[in-house]
Amino acid sequence: MRGAEGGGMALWRGLRCCRRAFAWVPVLLIALLLLWSYYAYVCELCLVTVSNPVEKVAYLVVFHILFVLFVWTYWKSVFTLPIQPGKKFHMSYADQERYENEERPEVQRQILAEIARKLPVYTRTGNGGIRFCDRCQLIKPDRCHHCSVCAMCVLKMDHHCPWVNNCIGFSNYKFFLLFLAYSLLYCLYIAATVFKYFIKYWTGELTNARSKFHILFLLFVAIMFFVSLMFLFGYHCWLVSRNRSTLEAFSAPVFQNGPDKNGFNLGFVKNLQQVFGEEKKLWLLPIASSQGDGHFFPMRTLSEARNPLLANEEQWEEDGIDEEPQGSGEAPSLAIERET
Repeated sequence: MRGAEGGGMALWRGLRCCRRAFAWVPVLLIALLLLWSYYAYVCELCLVTVSNPVEKVAYLVVFHILFVLFVWTYWKSVFTLPIQPGKKFHMSYADQERYENEERPEVQRQILAEIARKLPVYTRTGNGGIRFCDRCQLIKPDRCHHCSVCAMCVLKMDHHCPWVNNCIGFSNYKFFLLFLAYSLLYCLYIAATVFKYFIKYWTGELTNARSKFHILFLLFVAIMFFVSLMFLFGYHCWLVSRNRSTLEAFSAPVFQNGPDKNGFNLGFVKNLQQVFGEEKKLWLLPIASSQGDGHFFPMRTLSEARNPLLANEEQWEEDGIDEEPQGSGEAPSLAIERET
C-alpha cells in the first residue's frame, strides 16, 4: 500500500512539474517572436534594404526605444509576483482551531463574523455572506480573489494571463497595461515603416529573396498582432476608466446594499490615478506607482465606508475598526460562503 501511495505521489509531482514547464511555452513563443522581429527589422530591413542613411538611423533609433519599453514592460508583467493578503486577514491558529473544532454552523458563522468585524472589508458574496477562502484560510480583502492556477489569493485580481504565465493583479496591472500599450505601438511602428518596402518587394522593385521573405512576414505578423492587441488594450482602457477588473466586469461586486458594478468608480481622473498613481512622470514607465497597498479601496458611496486610502492603518484602529459601516440601515449579514 505504501509503495502504491508513494508511486501515486511521484506521478502527481511529475505531472505538476510538467504543467509548470508547459505554462512557460507561451512566454517562450513571444520571446522567440520578439527576437526574430528584432533581427528582421534591424538586419534585413534597416541594414540591408534601406539605403538612405538618415532614414536608416531614424528607423533604428525609434525602433530601439519601443523595443526596450516593450521588453521592459513584458519582463515586469511576467516576473512581478502577485501579492497575497497580509497576515491580519489570515485566521490565527487559535481562531482556526476554534473554527475547525466547532460543528455548529451558526457558531462558525459567528466566529468568522467576529474576525471580519475587525477588518476593513465591505464586499460580500452573491448571497450576502462574508468572503472567506477555505483554501488559504483567510477573510478576503475587497477585490481579492483566489487564483486556482497560482493556488493563492491575489489582491485586486484581474485575471490569470497565460501569455505572461502570471496572475494579473494589484502588483502588476499597471505593467500589464503598459505592456499592451507598447506592444501595440511596436506593431504599429513596424507595420508603418515596413509597408513601403513591402510594396517595393511586391512589385519587383527590390529583389533580395531572403530580405523579401522576412519583410513580408514581418508586416503580416505586425498587422495581425496589432488588430488583436487593439481590441484587448481598448477593453482594458474601458475597465480602467470605470475602475473595474475583468472579474468585476463579468460579476459585479456585492456590497451590503447589494451588487453595484460602479461601486469603486470614483470618476475618470481618480480611477486613472488609482492604477498609475499621482506622479504623472511615472505613468509611462513600468515603475510601481499605484495608490494604496491593494488591501483597501475607496468606494463610490462614502456612506458605505470611510476612504481607506486617506487613512493609515493606525487610524483604522484608533477610529474604531469594530464599528459597522453606516448607510444601509441594516445589520450586516452573518451568512458565510466559502469561495475558491
